[in-house]
Amino acid sequence: MKNGKNIPFWMLVMLVPVSLYVIFFYAPVERTMGIVQKVFYFHVAAAWIGLLAFCVVFGASILYLWRRHDHINHLALASAEIGTVFVTGTLLTGPLWAYPIWNTWWTWDPRLTTTLVLWFMYVAYLALQSGGATEAKRRLAAVYGIIAFVNVPLVFFSARWWRSIHPIVVSSEGTGL
Repeated sequence: MKNGKNIPFWMLVMLVPVSLYVIFFYAPVERTMGIVQKVFYFHVAAAWIGLLAFCVVFGASILYLWRRHDHINHLALASAEIGTVFVTGTLLTGPLWAYPIWNTWWTWDPRLTTTLVLWFMYVAYLALQSGGATEAKRRLAAVYGIIAFVNVPLVFFSARWWRSIHPIVVSSEGTGL
C-alpha cells in the first residue's frame, strides 16, 4: 500500500457486502410496499450522490473560470462523470419501485421529468468535455456546468413545488413517505 492509497478501495470491498447483508437480511420488510421498498436504499443514496456531484461541478466550474487550472477542470469532469453514473442509477432504480406501487414504470411527474432533463444536461456536458478539450472548450464547458446546475435545485424541490405523486422526503413538518 503506497501511502494508504488502497485504503478506500479495501474499505469499499468490506463495506459493500456488509451493506447488502443489512439491506436484504437485517432491515425489516415494510408493511405496505413489501420487499420492493428496499430499492429505496439504493435509489435515494444514488440520487443524493448524483446531486452532490453536480454541486461539485458547479463549484469547480466557477473556480476554473477564475483560476484556469487544468486540475480544476479535471475535478469538474470527474464529478460530472460520477454524478451522471449515479443519476443513471436513480433513473433505473426508480421504475423498479414505481411499477409495483404506482402500477406504471414511468410518469411524467415533475421530479422524474426534471431528473431526466438533468441527466441529459450532464450527458451533454460530458460530450462537450470529450475528445481532448481545448482551452476554449473547457471554458465553454465551465459556463455550461454553471448553467446546468440551475436544474439541481429544481430536481430537489420539484416534489414540494408542484403537484406530484413522487414521495416527499421526511422533513421537520413531518411529511414523508
